[in-house]
Amino acid sequence: MRELVYYVAVTLDGFIAGPDGGDPSGLEYFPVTDDLIRFTIENYPETLPGPARAALGIDGRGRVFDTVLEGRASYEVGLAAGVVDAYPHLRHLVFSTSLPPVAGGDIEVVRDSALERVRSLKSEQGQDLWLVGGGTLAHALLPEIDRLVLKVNPSIIGDGIPLFAGPFSPTTFTLGSEVRLDGGVRVVTYERVRA
Repeated sequence: MRELVYYVAVTLDGFIAGPDGGDPSGLEYFPVTDDLIRFTIENYPETLPGPARAALGIDGRGRVFDTVLEGRASYEVGLAAGVVDAYPHLRHLVFSTSLPPVAGGDIEVVRDSALERVRSLKSEQGQDLWLVGGGTLAHALLPEIDRLVLKVNPSIIGDGIPLFAGPFSPTTFTLGSEVRLDGGVRVVTYERVRA
């Protein structure tokens, strides 16, 4: 069965973006270092946006994921940069009750229950599902998240978009692995504890 993996960069204090919700990639608290790029190319090349893949000469199927899931606010970060579909090499679903149909890209806008849609996706054949963000969608999908792969940056920002944004909901994961990159990022994998 396919798994839902929340693969995302996060600060030490648990934020995936600053208070404005914009793309934090490359900012001082989420630097894009050479070792992080190499790690991504070697392990999760499909998580690079289409333009970056083209610039790096990466094509073909992903190693881990064939589908990307994101909330409206995360999707609109790409739109603000003029990119209608940042992941044209993946099946792309955006969860929103207010986003109009997307023209110019092969994107499915999901308006109904996010949990039901993800459960249906997990029952299909294929590679794993990548949850790119944001925090509100991550919290809504928490019952179905099987693995966390956190690119933990050695920074504290004090405020912003949390890793999970929602009501109190204790959920247990266990440490799977940790990779320490020379640039300071730790890629920490946690597996869900199932009862």
